[in-house]
Amino acid sequence: ESPATCELYEASEELPEPLKQCTTWLQAYFCEPARTASLPVPPFHHPLLQQDSFTGQVLWTLLRDVKLGEAVSYKRLAELAGNGRAARAVGGAMRSNPIPIIIPCHRVICSSGQSGNYGGGNLMKEWLLAHEKLQREK
Repeated sequence: ESPATCELYEASEELPEPLKQCTTWLQAYFCEPARTASLPVPPFHHPLLQQDSFTGQVLWTLLRDVKLGEAVSYKRLAELAGNGRAARAVGGAMRSNPIPIIIPCHRVICSSGQSGNYGGGNLMKEWLLAHEKLQREK
């Protein structure tokens, strides 16, 4: 399919700096995904990401270690987060993700290679994975 064009509509009022960073990051993700690697990750203030928990560890590990265009199994992400037997808990962490796309839970797939579930719907997950793969191949 032909790629979608990107348009950004500027807000008429001044945005706080964290929202500017988020807007810049999301615009880059959809228009020039490779550029996200050079941008600072927007600040996260969600309590789930502030506390020391396995879910938080999984989300931070995913953000840090699974790059654009890559995919990781639930089991492998559990191993990377420090508990290889916690693949089901990784699924729970993905369901709890407060900021999908920025913390790329769509990159987590089943060990069989199947895409698995996604809160935004499986078609959206497949689109995001294809979008990243296409951009990585450029």
